[in-house]
Amino acid sequence: MNPEELRSRTKKFALRVIALFRALPRSPGAQIRGKQLLRSGTSVAANYRAACRARSRAEFVARIGVVEEEADESALWLELLGDSGTMKPARLAALLEEARELTAIFTATRRTTRRS
Repeated sequence: MNPEELRSRTKKFALRVIALFRALPRSPGAQIRGKQLLRSGTSVAANYRAACRARSRAEFVARIGVVEEEADESALWLELLGDSGTMKPARLAALLEEARELTAIFTATRRTTRRS
């Protein structure tokens, strides 16, 4: 997957997270977890864009590490939304799978780039 495809994929992920946040119940607990997801999910796209503009390999590795962490954190918040009964796990499944795939992609990217 090339950088432009990943840029598009992370942006689509962020948009899906925004849509999910808008669909959450208005209860305080749901909103707190939802805002955490909103922050981490949109951060994946923003930090990936920043990584693409890195001025050195070390800066790229560091920024991709942040992207990896944010994608993994997004997976956690999605799991918590499902496990807490805030939303049906089936409704979260595709987005959770995408968060896990993005985490795996950026983990592999970071490891490969660091070794080069």
